Amino acid sequence: MPNNPSPHQRTGPLANFIFASRWLQLPLYLGLVLAQCVYVYHFWIELVHLMEAAFGSKTAVQALVSSIGYKTDAPLDGLNETLIMLVVLGLIDVVMISNLLIMVIVGGYETFVSRMYLEDHPDQPEWLSHVNASVLKVKLSTAIIGISSIHLLKSFINAENYSDKVLLWQTLIHLTFLLSALAIAWTDRLMHHPAPDPSTPSH
Repeated sequence: MPNNPSPHQRTGPLANFIFASRWLQLPLYLGLVLAQCVYVYHFWIELVHLMEAAFGSKTAVQALVSSIGYKTDAPLDGLNETLIMLVVLGLIDVVMISNLLIMVIVGGYETFVSRMYLEDHPDQPEWLSHVNASVLKVKLSTAIIGISSIHLLKSFINAENYSDKVLLWQTLIHLTFLLSALAIAWTDRLMHHPAPDPSTPSH
């Protein structure tokens, strides 16, 4: 008695070719890995400047001032509390964007390209165990809100260097991100937890 062909064997060559086209996304994820390397380099450059400035390097202080766009009327010969806070927030911003990149790289590859089989790996991220396209969208939207919050806080700390119009627009954009994330989460909840049919009798 002949064996029944597996579903994969029954798939036609055109369908196999179309399905294999998902590997075209691989260079995109590898490109994001390179972008991650750039962020790591930028993080260490800023951290080295901060450490040098803490030990009295005026050149490092000027490099930090130029990188964050900090301006003050008082002469700045060393670090002050505001400058330290802005630099540290900038480092946190880099870390959060790096986390966002990891979510896109690992979650996107696992969801859209190929399984990574990390179920028994000791370092498997907790969120990856139940990731899908919908969950990934919600997590990305919340990560973007966190990044936007850091940018908004940096602007408020350095508010004297921004016009009221710029601060207003940054606040409105942040609120837009927040409302968008709430809408995505609500839509995801409706899709996975549909409202009960009122015509169905309850038990």
